[in-house]
Order: sequence, then C-alpha cells, then structure tokens
Amino acid sequence: MNTKDLSSIIVRPRITEKASVVSAQNVYTFEISKDATKSLIKKAIKEIYNVTPVRVNMLSIPSKKVMSRGKPGVKKGSRKAYVQLKDGDKIEFV
Repeated sequence: MNTKDLSSIIVRPRITEKASVVSAQNVYTFEISKDATKSLIKKAIKEIYNVTPVRVNMLSIPSKKVMSRGKPGVKKGSRKAYVQLKDGDKIEFV
C-alpha cells in the first residue's frame, strides 16, 4: 500500500475535550475510514506523523436522529481510533 492510500485511512484528528484529556496519557484520537484496520492505522500513523504507535483501539460512532429547524434528519455515524504512542513520542496539531 502506498502513501496516498495510507493517508486516506486517517480522515482527521478529533479535537474534543475528551481527546485533550487522554492526550495527557500519550493517547491521540483520530477519525478513520470505514474500511480501516488496526494494522493499517499503525502504518498510517507511522508514515504521516513519524511516531511509533504501541496500541490502537477502534470504535464505531452510531448515527443519530436529530431535529434541525423543526425538520427531522440524521447525523451520520463514523469510526474513531484511540492511538497510544510510545513514551517520548508526541504529535502536535496546529
């Protein structure tokens, strides 16, 4: 798999309050594509950010029914990954 394919695995970093709390423990949160696997995520993080992942946990975010301006709608679901890095490694999001 080449670099272009690996960059499509990681959609974007998730910058939330919970993500900032776990980043103190050297764990970073990313939105990932639907067909990503743990081994592909490890390769993509190593290639894109030049850091060594130790552990990857993935979970699905279910879709939710919402109301917008009085009309029903659906907020689409996604997947996210918690990536724990080796001690001393760090990722800076600017």
